[in-house]
Amino acid sequence: MLPEGWHRMTVADICQMQNGNGFGPEDWGTQGYPIIRIQNLNGGANFDYYSGPVQTRWLVEPGQLLFAWAGTKGVSFGPAIWSGRTGVLNQHIFKVSAREGIDKNWLYWALRHVTDRIEANAHGFKATLVHVKKSDIDRQEVLVPDLNAQRRIADALAVWEAAIDVAERQLINNCKQKDALSQAFDWGGRRLKNHSEAALRPHASDLFTPISIRRNQNAELLSVTQEQGVIPRRLLDRKVVMPEGATDSYKLVEPGDFVISLRSFEGGLEYSKFRGLVSPAYTVLRAKLPICDDFYRHYFKSRDFISRLSVAVIGIRDGKQISYDDFAFLKIPSPPIEVQRKVADVLNDAEHEIELLANHLEALKAEKRALMADLLTGKRRVRMPDTTAEPEAA
Repeated sequence: MLPEGWHRMTVADICQMQNGNGFGPEDWGTQGYPIIRIQNLNGGANFDYYSGPVQTRWLVEPGQLLFAWAGTKGVSFGPAIWSGRTGVLNQHIFKVSAREGIDKNWLYWALRHVTDRIEANAHGFKATLVHVKKSDIDRQEVLVPDLNAQRRIADALAVWEAAIDVAERQLINNCKQKDALSQAFDWGGRRLKNHSEAALRPHASDLFTPISIRRNQNAELLSVTQEQGVIPRRLLDRKVVMPEGATDSYKLVEPGDFVISLRSFEGGLEYSKFRGLVSPAYTVLRAKLPICDDFYRHYFKSRDFISRLSVAVIGIRDGKQISYDDFAFLKIPSPPIEVQRKVADVLNDAEHEIELLANHLEALKAEKRALMADLLTGKRRVRMPDTTAEPEAA
């Protein structure tokens, strides 16, 4: 049942969408208006420029509402408010104009709500991509309140968006601080007295040895990830292809082992807290001597290690392939274990703060999504300026 004063409409009823222009290489230059592409809606700063005649329908001023109708789910597909300089709009993006009686800021949130619905049902070239026709957007249903209610809803959601922006900036700053801490460490302990360079920087083969234990088919399958390290496949958010047949040839990983990834983007060595199996294509490493696991977990993601590794790997598309022989010859830090623990403690504390901020950010986003769905469907109302208003949305 519709709330009193609300109307059931379609996207086509509340706004007009006009496609951008198909600029080709012959139109690109270094002067004139910047050509606004999908990547520029998310902060991309690289532009080609157009200096030819301009049509009003694809001229974009700052503050213009746009809608990318082809892009990545949750990233580039959907509405955006242009914050750059005046430019011209490329194809795959609509210029959106609110119709009479529609608040532009409320329209942005209504289209965000519509975007969630389209993303859930659209079938793109890949699972993460969405590509729809204008008619797919135009026919989407929207519940429309009066103009004053639209403005109150937009103002309420803008407050939440501002809080999320603050949380995102804080998370980015903490990540930068952790990176700065990592760079500031004397990983090899070269400033320590009574320790030779050879002792502080032995070859990796002096500290780690490859392990190949097989025929443990009852152990669970693990996945080697850049973001989460080595984790059970059941914990992955995305679907993975499970192996067919026996896993006798799969290698056993124990807690505390490292696995050399098949592709290196940030170090390429991933740490495991779990017991399980990985593909025989991976190299499993185990420490020969007592070490602080977290020290090396952090070190293998540090710029010091990545820079040393970059000269020893075979470059291939989509990453770098690391062989054990390449890794074994590298000189890596081996300070006294008490130093390892102190370094690990500092970085673990910084890592914990980042996890707390990330969880807080996700909670804010989840609460805003729920509030947005309720406000845009009339299930909850924003308090009126007077005392006779309905309860304020929390």
